[in-house]
Amino acid sequence: MSPTKGIFVSRLWSRFGVRSLSVALLVVAVIGGVYLGKDREAQQRGIDATSASAAEQVDERMFKEYAAARVVATAQQRTAQREAQRKALAAAKAAAERARLADEAASRKKSESTRKPPPATTPVFPGPIPASCNVFSGNRKTGCAIMISQGFKIEQFTCLDKLWARESGWNHRARNNSSGAYGIPQALPGPKMKSAGADWETNPATQIKWGMGYIKGRYGTPCKAWEHSENVGWY
Repeated sequence: MSPTKGIFVSRLWSRFGVRSLSVALLVVAVIGGVYLGKDREAQQRGIDATSASAAEQVDERMFKEYAAARVVATAQQRTAQREAQRKALAAAKAAAERARLADEAASRKKSESTRKPPPATTPVFPGPIPASCNVFSGNRKTGCAIMISQGFKIEQFTCLDKLWARESGWNHRARNNSSGAYGIPQALPGPKMKSAGADWETNPATQIKWGMGYIKGRYGTPCKAWEHSENVGWY
């Protein structure tokens, strides 16, 4: 082979090799692109699946939060309704009570306006009212004077006179042998009258003072003591 022909063949194979190499690279690139495209599709599907899962989680969390908020809002609304009902009921009860009290007050006022006062009664004394203690004498005069000095009016002596006339006849030495009562007021026992004075056995004034103290403390007035004696037989 001539050198010229050898050079030509060598160049021809070089061009063929370059072209073959280029074709091979192109095929590899195409195949790589195919695989790369498939890998990208798989990655994209993975990303889409991940995004969908994340969106579902977000949606589920948002739904739960919304449901919880609804529960809270419903509970608050019901509480507010119950409180409003309670206040309305309390207000209605208070209004009814005010109306009832107003009606009672009006009825009471009407009743009081139409009610007639009871007729005045004149006390009934068991005897004539003396003009003064000077109409009496002895132990009665002393008793009347002591009674007046203790703040009672003269008409009370009509009762006191009747009471002690029944008990002792105004005798300062009167003694009840069955009970042991002694003196004008018939103190039982007699020594009680020591509180009014050591001479209680012989001094009618001492006995009368003790007797008036007993009547005031137990009955208030001689006429009430006389009324009790009239009802039960003793005072």
